[in-house]
Amino acid sequence: MIITLKDGSTKEYQQAMSVIDIAKDISEGLARMAACGEVDGEVVDLRYVVDQDCTLSIHTVNDPEGLAAYRHTTSHIMAQAVKRLYQDAKLAIGPSIADGFYYDMDRETAFTSDDLEKIEAEMKKIIKEDLPIVRFTKPRDEAIAFMKERQEPYKVELIEDLPEDAEISFYQQGEFVDLCAGPHLMSTKPVKAFKLTSLAGAYWRGDEHNKMLTRIYGTAFPKKAELEAYLTMIEEAKKRDHRKLGRELGLFMMNDAGPGFPFFLPKGMILKNCLLDYWHELHRKNGYQEISSPIMLSRTLWETSGHWDHYKDNMYTTVIDEQDFAIKPMNCPGGILVYQSEPRSYRDLPLRMGELGLVHRHEKSGQLHGLMRVRCFTQDDAHIFMMPEQIKDEIKGVAKLIDEVYSLFGFKYHVELSTRPEDSMGSDEDWEMATDALRGALDDLGLEYVVNEGDGAFYGPKIDFHLEDSLGRTWQCGTIQLDFQLPLRFNLEYTGADGEKHRPIMIHRVAFGSIERFIGILIEHFAGAFPTWLAPVQVKVLPISDKYAEYGKKVLDALEAEGIRAEIDTRSEKIGYKIREAQTQKVPYMLVVGAKEEEDQLVAVRSRKDGDQGQKSLDAFIADMKEEIRIKAK
Repeated sequence: MIITLKDGSTKEYQQAMSVIDIAKDISEGLARMAACGEVDGEVVDLRYVVDQDCTLSIHTVNDPEGLAAYRHTTSHIMAQAVKRLYQDAKLAIGPSIADGFYYDMDRETAFTSDDLEKIEAEMKKIIKEDLPIVRFTKPRDEAIAFMKERQEPYKVELIEDLPEDAEISFYQQGEFVDLCAGPHLMSTKPVKAFKLTSLAGAYWRGDEHNKMLTRIYGTAFPKKAELEAYLTMIEEAKKRDHRKLGRELGLFMMNDAGPGFPFFLPKGMILKNCLLDYWHELHRKNGYQEISSPIMLSRTLWETSGHWDHYKDNMYTTVIDEQDFAIKPMNCPGGILVYQSEPRSYRDLPLRMGELGLVHRHEKSGQLHGLMRVRCFTQDDAHIFMMPEQIKDEIKGVAKLIDEVYSLFGFKYHVELSTRPEDSMGSDEDWEMATDALRGALDDLGLEYVVNEGDGAFYGPKIDFHLEDSLGRTWQCGTIQLDFQLPLRFNLEYTGADGEKHRPIMIHRVAFGSIERFIGILIEHFAGAFPTWLAPVQVKVLPISDKYAEYGKKVLDALEAEGIRAEIDTRSEKIGYKIREAQTQKVPYMLVVGAKEEEDQLVAVRSRKDGDQGQKSLDAFIADMKEEIRIKAK
């Protein structure tokens, strides 16, 4: 048998070989670092036996696949520690995830943070024991009986739900056995650096009708320094949590009267409106017309669009005059109706229509998270109707617009091309044409991208923009979706230069994505210290004492007359306290006024970023402020 390695070289063996033995044959060092293999594109266990020609990659803990196996092993070590300490705990699932791992447990007595310390101590013992990890399989009936005997009802349910012909595999380390597909390390010893990070509630199988379990989160890294860097980042993220800062800065609130439906407070509305003003300015500059479509439309429309069949579980519905209606989860059908409202000619195309539409989507209560995951949000949609020969230029235009937005806020980003999902509509030919058009535009722009197979919308492929914040976290915001299907389903037409009827092609795109979610990202990215143009309060006037409050009021009036958002602190407090308070509120500039300032008609300027800047005339300060706001300085 011939094994082709990822560098293109080959190895030939006369008999079947496990992945770990092939790794040893290549290099003992590789075998020591190996965490899993990948055979013909499928990630496999190191114990997997290769018995025919194939391509093989051996992943170490420094590869994403290997790190996932490392963390999955750590989740089993945690579960073993839990079972040693709390024998009544029942095991559910324990996968690796992007930042670490978790395990869902069912225990009558709730876990506490003190328990986490005990579990960590026991995990260290298990790692020190260097327990070999052994894989074995059982026939379905035996597997069910085996887990019943071990009093693991959740594992029994999982086995019962597997296909009849499924291979049912288990992993054992010492006395601990778990139902698992793998992959895992060869023993417990290689796990070097880990930390249990938090506790949360999680419904069994994500269904709110099922029992609430306890989810224990943790993370693991090959090196202690990597773990420490990650934990430092997590602590910084906690300080930047938009929910915490949203409360402290008076930006938004949530209320049990409307779970998942955010309330924006006065200062939050200033921030939101600044973003929307920028959106209006940007879209006017790029040739968009703004529309607004109703928040609720009839079921027949959603059936025509395909949303009823593909998305109705996420839609809120009602009945009006004995007819079914749905609150819109997306803006696109409304935009299509506007297009249909009058005859269109090739001279009208491309037609760019932008909409700041309020949409509603049903999210499970356990998935709600501040502004990041809500049930209603403003989507900065635009729909572009065009001729086939205009596709590439329009896609490039949208990509440049999104780049302008992200650059303004200082975000780096990467691009993904998402292809046809299983649950899709339309012909193979249309999908191929649409995907090629997106790929061609990205190539023309010289943008690097990765292909995300099967993650397109049900009506067409898409380009997703994933921005990176100041902590290195990524967020999917901007998207460009090419759609041949909805124009067909709605029988959209335009009159071509030949006088004949033709079908337009449609682009769906967002730049911010959800305005609410983007605000949440901005709060955490800037840690609440927004650039001056975005700051709800741009200047705080601070009289040294009551004696100078009148002059302070004159300064405030002058600022407000020039459109600068300002407040005055007239409390009978020491100036040091007032300055600290203004800094806590993340105000970009403080103007301290006392005897000297009043006498000379000056202001003492203190910058949030640069500290004391000395005295300036009020006119000079206002001129500097207006320029900083005009250029939207970071």
